[in-house]
This record gives sequence, structure tokens and C-alpha cells, in this order.
Amino acid sequence: MARRSNSAKRASKSDKISKKPPNFEIRAVDLFCGAGGLTLGLENAGINVAMGIDIDPACEYPFEANNKAKFLKKSVEDVSESELADAYGDAKITLLAGCAPCQPFSTYSKGKSDESDERWNLLLQFGRMVNESRPHLVTMENVPMLAHQKVFEKFVQSLEGIGYHVSHQVVNCADYGVPQQRNRLVLLASRLGPIDLIAPTSPSGKHKTVRKAIEKLPKLSAGECDEKDPLHQASELSALNLKRIRVSKPGGTWRDWPEELVAECHKKASGKTYPSVYGRMGWDEPAPTMTTQFFGFGNGRFGHPEQDRAISLREGAIIQSFPKSYKFAPKGVPIRRKTIGRLIGNAVPVKLGEAIGKSFISHLNNLDEAQAIPA
Repeated sequence: MARRSNSAKRASKSDKISKKPPNFEIRAVDLFCGAGGLTLGLENAGINVAMGIDIDPACEYPFEANNKAKFLKKSVEDVSESELADAYGDAKITLLAGCAPCQPFSTYSKGKSDESDERWNLLLQFGRMVNESRPHLVTMENVPMLAHQKVFEKFVQSLEGIGYHVSHQVVNCADYGVPQQRNRLVLLASRLGPIDLIAPTSPSGKHKTVRKAIEKLPKLSAGECDEKDPLHQASELSALNLKRIRVSKPGGTWRDWPEELVAECHKKASGKTYPSVYGRMGWDEPAPTMTTQFFGFGNGRFGHPEQDRAISLREGAIIQSFPKSYKFAPKGVPIRRKTIGRLIGNAVPVKLGEAIGKSFISHLNNLDEAQAIPA
């Protein structure tokens, strides 16, 4: 939930004017930038992203090949205040954005991660950088479970303690044009006044479906690759899994299969609680949440609704609302499926990034023209 009342009223008002250009240029730095989903979304909204920072070298090509921003391969723990200042230059409005790695807070960790995990410290490093550089605007996106952790409470308190107005809420990305059921925690903060996320752009009943997103892509068989798009490739299937997917129903589970096809682990009492694997997506609803292993049939409900295969890398990227033309590897370089799958699955959906960007622009446009912009 958002931290303040009347947020829906303000969000609705701001959404009506979100298409206006910003009163001032917003220049941003994207921490933990990954392949560039958040950066592209912010750019699409009209925000100038100057630099993306990530420690993963695999991010550099897709980030720079598809965005105007420069990529800096560096741990956020080593990023200095002067490096941020150089990136911001003489911009009148500055934004620090980021999505710290979510694995420690994800439901997939099943309680195995605690504050001894060094990745928990990355959010505090984000807070350090905010405290040192004092950008006018801040945003963070992460998994919903983070909202229940003390490290997040400390982060919010640190922002409020240095004068930021903070709001945060859990949203379904499908409400913002992403063809995927993906719940995420979104935080917005501003030194200029109260701020909230814009109202849903495609609320329930208007969600973009799997059919709308990927139906027109060329058909593939398991193990096949499209000649014109190397990213549109499908993983191989064993003979057993080919039999399984052929009897799988869109939106169904392995419980629909004949007994002889059910895996031994699922016949046990402990395995019966995991129905959301080895399933097909439904055509006329949003996809399930993309993970870093969405290209494998057995890793979730990632079977194509109609074709006997798991979805391709390109289809996963489109479901994350990347444009069909987004480049993840240089031309002629072999596709490393696990690497690109990780980049796609970990990305901030582009359309969610765009909604965040429009929220900041509406926030600025709602300020009184005479209101001073703090240095």
C-alpha cells in the first residue's frame, strides 16, 4: 500500500497530464541497470538517462546498443559522489533510479537468505548514494517481500530523515501495459513535494494478453531458431517432455496429465504443492511472472499456448515489454541462452519504467510554477 492517503486521487489527476513534456529536463543515473529495461522506460517517458551502472559485464552490450546512456561496469559500493555529479552535469533536476538484486527478498529464497547475505547491503549502498548526492528524485523497484524487511524500513526512514517525501506501493505490472502478471514494489521519492505513481494505464479488464503480445511471431518447433531473429529460439525438449507438453492444457498444470507422465517428485506429498510448473500459458490473459529461466518448459508455466515448446527468448523479452527490435547480443555472436534469459528475467519491465518516468514528469508539472527548485 502507499504510505499516504488520497494517493489515488492525486494519481488520477497526474495521469491526465502525464503526456506533457517536463517543465525541466530530468537527468537520471540508473543503478543496477541490467540490460536497460528501466532506462528505456524512463527514456520513453521523456527522461534523459545519462548513465547506467552494473557489475555484470553481460549488461554492457544490450544497455548501450539500445539506449542513449553510457554504461559503467562497477559495483555500486565503489561508485563515488563525484562520478554521479559528473553524470548529472548541469541538469536542473536529477534522478537516482535503481533496482537492487531481488533474490535475497524473493519468495523463491524460501527464507534461506537473511541479513548476513551481502546482497542485503546493496540497498543500504543505494541509500548512501542518495545521502551523498541528494538527487531531487529517487525511485526503486523490487519484489513485494522487500516491503516487510527491516532493511527497507531503514531505507525509507533514511530518505525521510533528509527531507524526501516518500510513497511506495505494490503494483501489478499488467496494470501498466505489461503482458504479464508481475507484482512489484515501487518506491518514489522527491525533495520537491508529495509524489505518487500515476493511475493504472491498462487496469483490470484491459490487460494486454499473451495473444496480443506474441501471437504473430513466426512459429517454431522445440530446438528451432528463427532465421531472421536469433533471439527467437526455443529450447530443446526431451522425448518425455514432448509427450508432456502435448497433453498440457493452456492455463493447466501437470495434474491434467496421464499418471504415467507425472514426475515421481510430484507424486509425493511434498511435490503436490508445486502445480505451477510444466504448464502452458493461456492466450487470452497476461503471462505468468517471467523468471530468469522462463525459456525452460519445466521451470514454470512457460509452455507456448499452442506450439509444443517453451517460449523463446524473444517472446520472453516481449512479455517483459521490451520492443521486438531490442538487441541483447552483437550480430554474429552465438546466443548464450542462460545469460540472456537471466538478463531478460531480471529486467524491470519497460512499460513499468515508463509509468515511473511519467509519474515524475507529472509530479514536476503539478508543482507551482513559482516553487523554487532546491540546489
